[in-house]
Amino acid sequence: MSLIELMIALVIGSILMIGAITVYTQSRANYIVNESVARLQENARFAMDFLEPDLRLASFWGQTSRSNLVEVPAPPVVMNDCAAGWAVNVFANVTGSNNVYPWACGAFNGNPQLGSDTLEVRHVGPGIAPPQAGLIQIQSNRARGGILFSNGIPPALPNSQTNNLVVSGYYVAQDSVLGVGVPSLRSQSLLFGPSIVDLEVIPGVQDLQVQFGVDRNADGTVERYVNPGDPLITFGAPGFDPNARITVARIFLLMRAERLELGFTDTNNYVFADRNLGPFNDGFRRLLVSKTITLRNARL
Repeated sequence: MSLIELMIALVIGSILMIGAITVYTQSRANYIVNESVARLQENARFAMDFLEPDLRLASFWGQTSRSNLVEVPAPPVVMNDCAAGWAVNVFANVTGSNNVYPWACGAFNGNPQLGSDTLEVRHVGPGIAPPQAGLIQIQSNRARGGILFSNGIPPALPNSQTNNLVVSGYYVAQDSVLGVGVPSLRSQSLLFGPSIVDLEVIPGVQDLQVQFGVDRNADGTVERYVNPGDPLITFGAPGFDPNARITVARIFLLMRAERLELGFTDTNNYVFADRNLGPFNDGFRRLLVSKTITLRNARL
């Protein structure tokens, strides 16, 4: 083989290698992008699938869905409660706070996400439970309503059933179990003790926003969407409407990738609820999702 033939073979081989490397590099980059987007979508679906059943059960008290018929004769002591009587405030079956973390039970490492909403949901579990000390339970019947108790000794209500009280307060933390700087959706949940325990739902949630759809004339349709704490739905506030019913909840989640993506710059503005975030220009991919959830047990 002559020197010229060898050089020609090297040139042709180099061109083929460059082409193969270019195809591999582009395929690898596309795979990373697709994996990041798929991960964001998967986390968003999980978060919504976690929130939706809880909201649909709001104000379900066993054999009644009327919060005003649930008696709380002697509020039990709840360890790590988020406020006085927060866990047993059955009248506030769906509520929240607007762009602030208001609870005294303490966020994950004391580091809530600034500007994010919180969401509180209260109801009983769907399954009938045996009376058990250490749990807060509600015994209900169709005639009287329900009575809350926590000592394992249910009240004497004929034709009644017993269910465990379920309380969840959702918020966004700046950190997660994956590390500092990885945001997460978390909850303050009522567990055995009774005690409020901070639990992680899923990492990758950067912001939570909530709006409530209000029916003001009992026609079954939403006339107005309001933020948590709006005077229209806040008892005792100027402008409070005693006929207003919260019938739907609109949830917004801004998802953020858990890892940096080299070469990617997020230049988008995310406008949702009362938030306008971005551009971030930080190398993290994001996804904004929303869902409107009907509250099946909505009552005055």
